[in-house]
Amino acid sequence: MPVLRWIRRNLIVIAGLLTLAYLILPNIVVMVFSFNKPKGRFNYAWQHFSLDAWKDPCGVADMCGSLSLSLQIATWATVGATVLGTMISFALVRYRFRARGAISSLIFLPMAMPEVVMAASLLTLFLNMGAQLGFWTILIAHIMFCLSFVVTAVKARVMSMDPRLEEAARDLYAGPVQTFLRVTLPIAAPGIAAGALLAFALSFDDFIITNFNAGSTVTFPMFVWGSAQRGTPVQINVIGTAMFVIAVLVVVVGQLIANRRKNTAR
Repeated sequence: MPVLRWIRRNLIVIAGLLTLAYLILPNIVVMVFSFNKPKGRFNYAWQHFSLDAWKDPCGVADMCGSLSLSLQIATWATVGATVLGTMISFALVRYRFRARGAISSLIFLPMAMPEVVMAASLLTLFLNMGAQLGFWTILIAHIMFCLSFVVTAVKARVMSMDPRLEEAARDLYAGPVQTFLRVTLPIAAPGIAAGALLAFALSFDDFIITNFNAGSTVTFPMFVWGSAQRGTPVQINVIGTAMFVIAVLVVVVGQLIANRRKNTAR
């Protein structure tokens, strides 16, 4: 039958689209309920269409404060993890030294370790050091667990680099700094950008490690969890929708820039 033949030819595409729809469905639900006007405290059943939450996204006490704190932590954690992860990636790929394999395994250990184990170990470390739980302990914890993901992304890019390009730059009398800035860094930039975006998303979204090491500090995921116990306000859906749209726009713009560069190179 023609229909069955068409399905067989496009089976991979259909499976991919169904998987993508399954992943996006929760975001669609969040977007829809950001326009809801619930009766009572819980925003779990559709009642009436309303733009009230969009007009006043900070209408819930302390919500925008926790959102601002999460954005600050995610930004600084991204900067710290990206800088350290990039340097570690180049060191692991370009240099040979003792215990290189062991260090590489330790770097990737947080990716395989359950978050609750890492959270408890970090809390024990901070308490033994006498550190006051708050912004700085959250930031240190986020840099530590984001570091592995940055190293993974950047290391894969560095390993695929052609060393002859850097050799050609040196043959043309480029110094080490000039070679790095004009040849090495632009080639590694996609991997660095991917690692940075992943670190930002993981830091902003983290709850378990943050909850262990936050003390009295409340980030946005912790605010959402606490609000769910009393009744989830519609403004949380508004913030979630805005973050989703911004993330999609960043990916689309990045893809358009990459395609434009490919077309220009041709």
